[in-house]
Amino acid sequence: MDKIDREILRALEIDGRCSFTDLGAAVHLSASATAERVRRLLESGAIVGIHAVVDPAALGCTIEAQIDVKLRPTTSADAFERAIRDVPQVSTATLVTGSFDYALRVACSDRADLAELTETIRNKAGAQETYSRIILREIRVGTPSSRRGGAKPKARAASLRA
Repeated sequence: MDKIDREILRALEIDGRCSFTDLGAAVHLSASATAERVRRLLESGAIVGIHAVVDPAALGCTIEAQIDVKLRPTTSADAFERAIRDVPQVSTATLVTGSFDYALRVACSDRADLAELTETIRNKAGAQETYSRIILREIRVGTPSSRRGGAKPKARAASLRA
């Protein structure tokens, strides 16, 4: 991976819908050369996906929370992950170190939905203990690559197509 690949990644982190034409202009390549680099980045696994970031409130989920989960000694990580995989309120589950085993990011319709979700995690997914915090506000502070000290992309664009 060279400097141009890193610039492409930074630009796509900011706007995953950036056209190959605009992305190429930002990194001083043709649209076809840029498309080829993006294809290679996808194949190599450097780009793991391009997706929309959806506001949970638009889906009727007005309460977001973080739930730390300590598993019962008899519950494996695989069993827990299988149990929560299809729970619609859970957006991410991260296996972590420390006194809890998992950190969940959840979006619920209301407090009753959050309470029901917590009970589901305890009774059906094998949690021994949970610790919940309601998210009041969240800000994005740069992109992962910009926090590593890289230069900002030169241009923003509108869609990932030539």
